Amino acid sequence: MVRSNAFFQSSIKPALSLVVSFIVMIGIPQSLMADAAVNTGYFGNVAIKGYDPVAYFTEGKPMEGTEDHAIKWLGAKWRFATAEHKEMFAASPVKYAPQYGGHCATGMAIHGGLTKDIDPEAWAIIDGKLYLNYSKETQKLMTEGMATPEKADAKWEKYDEDTTTQ
Repeated sequence: MVRSNAFFQSSIKPALSLVVSFIVMIGIPQSLMADAAVNTGYFGNVAIKGYDPVAYFTEGKPMEGTEDHAIKWLGAKWRFATAEHKEMFAASPVKYAPQYGGHCATGMAIHGGLTKDIDPEAWAIIDGKLYLNYSKETQKLMTEGMATPEKADAKWEKYDEDTTTQ
């Protein structure tokens, strides 16, 4: 027993301390935090991987935004393909922003509180709201009705209550 404790003190503890110090030094990516209001991925604080949320509605397809047409909203940078899209979003961000902060809608419906990253190509507009998903495979669960916006909404409300009361 003494030997294993000595091994821990001399080998494992310093390594663990180094890992913890590194995490503190670089910070924890917002997308790994359960209370991340907007999905910004791992680096850059850019919402929905830099895709234009308005384009899903106006163009009927995902389009990458540019740094030239960007604004800050809810602490994240949102990019747009055109100045017109940027103006539309600025006038009514809630209308165009994806549900659940841009986290995976299917993950929210099935797992509630599980804030998964998204594939901007896996999306749907249902009842005038934009839903993004982790992958095209998980998107099928939503379009086939196994994961519904109603289920996700209920879990998001509970998740939001839990994270704001902590």
